[in-house]
Amino acid sequence: MTPDMLIVLGILVVAVVFFVTEWLRVDLVALGVVAALILTGTLTTAEAFAGFSNSSVLTIVFLFVVGGAIMQTGLASGIGLQIVKVAGKEEKRLLVVLMLAVALMSGFMSNTGTVAVLLPAVVILAKKIDLSPSKLLIPLSFGSMLGGAMTLIGTPPNLMVNDVLIEAGLEPFNFFSFAPMGIILVIVGIGFMLFVGRNLLPDHRPAVVGTPGETAKELIERYHLPQNMRRLIVPADSPLVGKSIKETNIRREFGVSILKIMRHVERVRLTDLGHNVDTRRPRDTPIVADTNTVILANDALIVEGLPEAIERCAEYWQVAVNPTKPKDIKALVSKDVGVAEVIVRQQSRLRNKTLTQSRFGDRYKLTVLEVRRPPQDKPLDRDNTPLKFGDVMLVQGWWENISALQQNQRDVIVVGDPTREMGEPNRDKAPIALVILLVMVVVMATGWVPILGDVSVIMVALAAAMAMVLTGCINMDGAYDAIDWKSVVLIAGILPISTAMEKVGLVEVFANYLVNVLGEYGPYAVMVGLFVITAVFTQVISNTATAVIIAPLALTSSLALGINPHAFLMTVAVAASCAFVSPVASPTNTLVMGAGNYRFGDYAKVGIPMLLVCMVAVIVFLPLVFPFYP
Repeated sequence: MTPDMLIVLGILVVAVVFFVTEWLRVDLVALGVVAALILTGTLTTAEAFAGFSNSSVLTIVFLFVVGGAIMQTGLASGIGLQIVKVAGKEEKRLLVVLMLAVALMSGFMSNTGTVAVLLPAVVILAKKIDLSPSKLLIPLSFGSMLGGAMTLIGTPPNLMVNDVLIEAGLEPFNFFSFAPMGIILVIVGIGFMLFVGRNLLPDHRPAVVGTPGETAKELIERYHLPQNMRRLIVPADSPLVGKSIKETNIRREFGVSILKIMRHVERVRLTDLGHNVDTRRPRDTPIVADTNTVILANDALIVEGLPEAIERCAEYWQVAVNPTKPKDIKALVSKDVGVAEVIVRQQSRLRNKTLTQSRFGDRYKLTVLEVRRPPQDKPLDRDNTPLKFGDVMLVQGWWENISALQQNQRDVIVVGDPTREMGEPNRDKAPIALVILLVMVVVMATGWVPILGDVSVIMVALAAAMAMVLTGCINMDGAYDAIDWKSVVLIAGILPISTAMEKVGLVEVFANYLVNVLGEYGPYAVMVGLFVITAVFTQVISNTATAVIIAPLALTSSLALGINPHAFLMTVAVAASCAFVSPVASPTNTLVMGAGNYRFGDYAKVGIPMLLVCMVAVIVFLPLVFPFYP
């Protein structure tokens, strides 16, 4: 190997180590790769940053906006509810319908978004028929991954392997090139889960925490919030008067959270203002408190915390402690405010930090009422316990802030569907969103419109995203929020490593090695080798990053063997979607973990045989769909 090869290989190995260990955020690692390639002189600045203008990356950005509009208009949740109605109550039929439905939806929208929409309804239905949600949620997650393999836009790895073909000057895949293998995998996957996997699934009853499908009022009851709530009446001579909530430092000093302020409002006669109508405003007006809210005399602070902590707080600030009133508890949930459960993600910036260190409240404008670590039921010290992957937090605040947290999904996954509580802001635009989605799919599938003639996928995605904004299905702020910038930076930052590997000849070296070792056994052996390498990588790092790294190797290997490159690249795309073996292999696996009360081993028990079945399906059917020799 040349020195340049060793440098690129070293950068790749270090990046993979950081991806696996997650000592640093994955998007930061990707940017580090860009910097390293420039500083070592391996790539020019233009080459290193080319990923940020890559057509596939920009297509993914626009598709995030389209997906956000589908969510905000309620189109996704409406489809989800109809699916659950069709599924019925018999376990086998329910499993088949759910996997088929989530696969079809995932072919045209985000896998994670699809599972998030269906998950609450599935859990509620499981409760109604006295079936453990753990019997349905892993199939739901697996079905979404298999469905993503059915279309060009179903999952980012498909766009990545297509990009490799385009850059090589070869005929790219079209929108439904992935459909034959995707449909085969969906059928095989459903058959496996129906006859084998169903018996391997655990029968875990829902954990005390992390169970979706509940309303905010039900969450309040399950967490016993009324038992730990009190009214603090602020007299005129209390030191609290005139201070903002941030200045009081009540949460940090006493572990007491101010949920709401019931403020005395004097009666107002509209006749005094020159009107003939005599009306009165309510004496107690609920005010959602934020860190800048100033406390006034006679305010009633609705607080939550341990009773002894509330007593210490009241004594220190010279306020009276009273029991809560029914209207105080009702004021916690309305069309404007509410509560929700969130799960700490594997890649979260919150991991190994306390809530105080992470400044969660300042960052997300939400109050954390309780932290629990499944399967334990005992609450943790919410301010001083470093958070871990899988921890469940109960948060309270404005629905719009909870919804923003759900859309970003950078640090936590919101359990359930907060938009159901607040109402989708653009529900009346659902028919328009549906039309735009259908037109986008048709144009992408045909690649043609009467006025423009042949058009690329990126132009169609851009047009669809703009149409969603211009028709009011989503506003620009919502569009920016809908984009998972962490994923965008990860993809754009990791693409240059592929360019560098090709530039220094590393891809050719690996391809020659793969061909020399397995090539003598024929293209089937090389195809199996590519599938195994890709499948192993995708269990521990991003499936998109895996596709970016392995796809050039597949292309070079196919050219060395003189076979159809589409066969090997399709192998990489399919294997990248088979992230079945662990809860951290895919965001959808993480999303269903708490709701199904799953353990790490539950995924491997079902996922490994599912992976092997998919590999056999690829070996048998893929050469028939994409023959090795044209």
